[in-house]
Amino acid sequence: MGIISWIILGLVAKLILPGNDPGGFIVTAIIGIVGGVIGGFVGSLLGLGGVDGLNIGSIVLAIVGAMILLVGYRMVKKNS
Repeated sequence: MGIISWIILGLVAKLILPGNDPGGFIVTAIIGIVGGVIGGFVGSLLGLGGVDGLNIGSIVLAIVGAMILLVGYRMVKKNS
């Protein structure tokens, strides 16, 4: 996936889980990239496969991973 795809995935995750998160262009791209890694890892653990291209399964896993990242960030921020 290209950088535009990662940015879009980060934006979708932020739209699904709105909140007071840091975010500009770079942070949104990072959320999308790290979300893809997390989604691929979780998908592999569950036997669903990884994030391996631009297809529906990979997109869903990357968005779920980005959502996990946002929730984890909020939990850490809340406890600090």
